[in-house]
Amino acid sequence: MGEAPRILITGFGPFPGAPVNPTMPLVRKLATLRRPAFVDVARIAHIFDVSYTAVDRELPELIVRHRPDALLSFGLAARTPHIRIETRARNAVSMLWPDADGTPVRRGFIVPGADAQMFGPHTARLLQAARLTGADVHISRDAGRYLCNYLSWRAIEATRAPAGPKLAAFVHVPLTASDTASPRMTVDELTDAGEAILLEMVRLVRAARNARGATTEIA
Repeated sequence: MGEAPRILITGFGPFPGAPVNPTMPLVRKLATLRRPAFVDVARIAHIFDVSYTAVDRELPELIVRHRPDALLSFGLAARTPHIRIETRARNAVSMLWPDADGTPVRRGFIVPGADAQMFGPHTARLLQAARLTGADVHISRDAGRYLCNYLSWRAIEATRAPAGPKLAAFVHVPLTASDTASPRMTVDELTDAGEAILLEMVRLVRAARNARGATTEIA
């Protein structure tokens, strides 16, 4: 059977203007769902403080400790009523808003002179999987200029490191409804879409492993 696929699933804690962050319960739910498809999948949940320092310190530590095959990250887009699957990370950081630690940003870029980084064609597969649940899901080319975009950048960087994950994805989620009469997405709808995205990431990891195995046999 080989080693179990390892998926690092991350969310963010509360931050100024968002005392409740739905990614926290979502990540914990996805890491503990009891499904036959997850029996041999190692799911590692982690919640980042909304802090540049936390991302820079904890993401490399998590990768070294858990050796994930894929990184699936969630963040809150409070003004968007639908789910957004991000396709790229911009080389931009807002200098207007400090992080939750109160740390101001002193430069408007992440890496001097670098172009935007793309997650890859697998984002289309994640979009299709999420839409099959009936959820309102869109592709996005703008992850903002705050911590969500910053984590997206660092995650894509990690996939290019020799010992890093092979796949990464970032998903923006809306605020959820407290009751079914609300026009907002319900917690159950969000969980179903998140589960579909996670399942597709697992399939992509397995497919990549099978492809590498076939190449090795031919060689």
